Amino acid sequence: MIRLNLNEALAARLARLALDCVTREYPNKIAHVMTSDADALPPRLLTPAFYGCFDWHSAVHGHWMLARLARLFPQAGFAAEAGAALARNLTSENIAAEVAYLSARPGFERPYGLAWLLTLAAEVDVAPLAEVAVQHIGAWLPKLPRPDRSGQHSNTAFAMGLMLDWARASRSTDFERLLIGRARDFYLADRDAPVRYEPSGEDFLSPALAEADLMRRVLAPSEFAAWFKAFLPDASPLQPVSSPDPSDGKLAHLDGLNLSRAWMLRAVGLAGLAEAHASAGLAAVTSEHYEGAHWLGTFAVYLLTST
Repeated sequence: MIRLNLNEALAARLARLALDCVTREYPNKIAHVMTSDADALPPRLLTPAFYGCFDWHSAVHGHWMLARLARLFPQAGFAAEAGAALARNLTSENIAAEVAYLSARPGFERPYGLAWLLTLAAEVDVAPLAEVAVQHIGAWLPKLPRPDRSGQHSNTAFAMGLMLDWARASRSTDFERLLIGRARDFYLADRDAPVRYEPSGEDFLSPALAEADLMRRVLAPSEFAAWFKAFLPDASPLQPVSSPDPSDGKLAHLDGLNLSRAWMLRAVGLAGLAEAHASAGLAAVTSEHYEGAHWLGTFAVYLLTST
C-alpha cells in the first residue's frame, strides 16, 4: 500500500486549487461544434455549472474534488467554502442548462468528460446529467469498433473504468453489463503490452495501465492474475517522469501521468512502482502554474482517496 496520508492540511491545500478555478472563467478552452452564431457565447452562458477551470471536464472533476474533500473533512475550514461553491454552481437551473447543452451534442467530452461527470454523480446529485451521459455512452460504445489506446483524453479504458465504478455504485445493471461486455471485447485477448514505448510526449495516462486497471474491475481475481501476467510480464520500464516545462499546458500532462500511474500501479499490486510515482506526482501539485493547477489536484485527490 502507498504510505501517504491525506490530512486536513493537505486536503485544504488541494481544495484551494479547485476553489480558485471553479468560478474562474478565463482563460478558457471551448471545444464544441458551432451550428450558428447563437453558439458564440462566453463559457458562463454556454455551460453555467461547469464554465471554470480552463475547460469543461476540468470544471467537472474540480467539483468532484470539492465534494469528495468536503465529505471526508466536514469540519475543516475549507468545507463550508467548498459547499457554497457547489451550491452556487450546481443549481437546478444550471443543471438544466447543462442537460440541454449536452443533449444537443452527443459527442461532446466523450468519453473522458462524461466519465468524470458520472464520477461526480457518485458524490453529488446531478442525476439529470448522469442520465444524459449514460444515454450518449450507451449509444456510442456498442458501435465503437476498437478502443482508443492513446495516453490522453480519448483513451477508452480509463473512461470505462470510471464509468464502471459509477454503474456499480448506482446499481445501473444494464450499463454495467454493457461496459463489462465491451471491455472483454476490446481487451481480453491482449498480450505483451508495449510499455517500453510509453509515455508519448504529452501523456497523462498510461495506455497499458489504464487497460489493466479496467480489467481488474472486470475479471475475477484469479482470471485477472492470469491475464495480467500475460499482458504485462515486465512493468520495470514504467518509471516516474517529469515535465520539462510545467507552464506548458500540454507538457504539464506528464506530472499528471505520475499520479494516474500511481493509483493504477497500486490497484494492480505493484506497490513499489506505485510509491515512486506517487512521490514524484504529488511533489508537482502546486499552484505555481495554472496550466497544471487547474486539474492536477483532482488526480492527487483521486490517488489519495480511492481504494
